[in-house]
Amino acid sequence: MEIMMKEICKAFASNKVLKDAGFSLKTGEIHALMGENGAGKSTLMKILTGVYTKDAGTILVDGKEVCYKSAKEAEKAGVVFIHQELNVLFDLTVEENMFLGKEIKNRFGVCDKSRMQKEAKTVLERLGVKIDPRQRMNELSVGQQQMVEIAKALMADAQVIIMDEPTAALTQSETHVLFDVVKSLREKGVSIVYISHRMEEIFELCDRITILRDGTYVGTKNIKDTDMNDVVKMMIGREIGERYPARDVPIGAPVLEVQHLTCPGTFEDVSFAVRAGEVLGVSGLMGAGRTEIMQAIFGNMPHVTGHILLNGTEIQNTDPQAAIKNGIGFITEDRKVEGLMLEESITKNISLANLNRISKHSVLSKEQEQNLVKRGIDELHIRCSSAEQTCGSLSGGNQQKVIFAKWMFTEPKVLILDEPTRGVDIGAKKEIYMLINTLAAQGVAIIMVSSELPEVLGMSDRIMVVHEGHVTGTLSKEEANQENIMILATGGNLNE
Repeated sequence: MEIMMKEICKAFASNKVLKDAGFSLKTGEIHALMGENGAGKSTLMKILTGVYTKDAGTILVDGKEVCYKSAKEAEKAGVVFIHQELNVLFDLTVEENMFLGKEIKNRFGVCDKSRMQKEAKTVLERLGVKIDPRQRMNELSVGQQQMVEIAKALMADAQVIIMDEPTAALTQSETHVLFDVVKSLREKGVSIVYISHRMEEIFELCDRITILRDGTYVGTKNIKDTDMNDVVKMMIGREIGERYPARDVPIGAPVLEVQHLTCPGTFEDVSFAVRAGEVLGVSGLMGAGRTEIMQAIFGNMPHVTGHILLNGTEIQNTDPQAAIKNGIGFITEDRKVEGLMLEESITKNISLANLNRISKHSVLSKEQEQNLVKRGIDELHIRCSSAEQTCGSLSGGNQQKVIFAKWMFTEPKVLILDEPTRGVDIGAKKEIYMLINTLAAQGVAIIMVSSELPEVLGMSDRIMVVHEGHVTGTLSKEEANQENIMILATGGNLNE
């Protein structure tokens, strides 16, 4: 199936999201669609699949003009969109999810479960994944759930599959499986539109790349004819320089010390320290217990034993409020669920965490609130129409900057960052890295959990590696490389 989208325009009220955007797709290719957050990538694909209606422009499929009225109509035509937030029902089985709305029934009108299970198993085996169709979706890893979504697309006889940030929550091994599946689909003539912010993946997997900037088509290139710097320049309109900005900060005394922290069944005997001005990277495979250790430090895990010291004095973080009071901030992994109130304004999101700074005798000072929020918008370069814009309408990178502003003004002694750049474009990533460096220069002790090895290596002074709830080693900058991290992350020993 060949697709051509030309001069596509789309506006939501006065906000012009797409202005003469375009995209073309050949049969049996993996085509990357890239751009900064808010560039219009997902909107363009939603127009293709009938989720949104275009205001102007032309869509041609195999030379014929089309305009799908719904995602179901697009799916019937062979175009399937696998969204970043997977469309699965967790309480149902794999087979029930795969056949939802397309159930096979016997002559009595009753669902033929054995036949559906058999067909589901056949499709999953075609993908080379071992998943029991009788398993409930909530028993599967995110990577396995992703494979079920691809299997659903194949059952719909998809000729085009659009994947939006498919590896955002996958482990390295799950990513490798996904890549093998995507490559095998290409060999069978299926076309893949691959939306991702991860440059390494694009250059490893894709055939061509199309760039959007501010809702406008910038250009299309063969992957073999371009490089990372060229792509970045097309995306943001300028050179970005070093991906990981250099940090020359004197590292001081230990600020946070964790001793023998244990949560039965989750992690055990975790001990480490992080110093003033230091960025301690935390690496490990998904499910290793990294996030749970951070949640325990922040007072958000039950049944935890051990000791937490702040500047040499033991503290009791009985709940997150106590942790905040003790000077610990936490930028969580899921900004949309735990980090922000999406329906509320930038003003409310920043000021609620800083009421003690902008209130006197429990009375809020509107002037101080406006000054604080303006400072956050200016210093962190938050792109918005006004301070009253809702956070849900901001791009991912700007949402993350609002969270940084919120915590920055609480003046934390320790700041925990859990996947701080997940789903954020390369331009916003660079700005977040510079923010991290600024906070470190102010003497904040920073713990950064990340699944992206280049990010951990590029930003950390030391790297602590976690495997199945145990710290398997801490590497200095000189010792740290991808091989050593992976040996420790899989339970190996560097001395062997």
